[in-house]
Amino acid sequence: MEKIDDNLTYKIIGCAMNIHNTLGNGFQEVIYQRCLATELEKQSINYEREKEMPIFYEGIEVGKRRADFIIEEKVMVEIKAIIQLENVHLAQGLNYLTAYNIKKGLLINFGSASLQVKRLFKRK
Repeated sequence: MEKIDDNLTYKIIGCAMNIHNTLGNGFQEVIYQRCLATELEKQSINYEREKEMPIFYEGIEVGKRRADFIIEEKVMVEIKAIIQLENVHLAQGLNYLTAYNIKKGLLINFGSASLQVKRLFKRK
């Protein structure tokens, strides 16, 4: 099994920790997105924010979905600002990896008292 705790994801999590340590919880998701963009720029990490990606079913495009962040074309980051992550959020993140054909992802929740981070990995 491929490790997903690589240097890039480590840096992204560090950026998220800086934000949560500074702002804490209680803000809207968009505020955390803007802060993460600022932190990524400070770290010279390339990213695309709100990148629209097609969703395919059996080879047919059935819709579009915007990823919060695609970082260095390698890691999808989904931001949440909710009290507690649930299994549905994890399943949603894993489905996005498949739909976007990206192997690694991070689900980051700024809404809880402590920062929550889930590492996502597409197995196929």
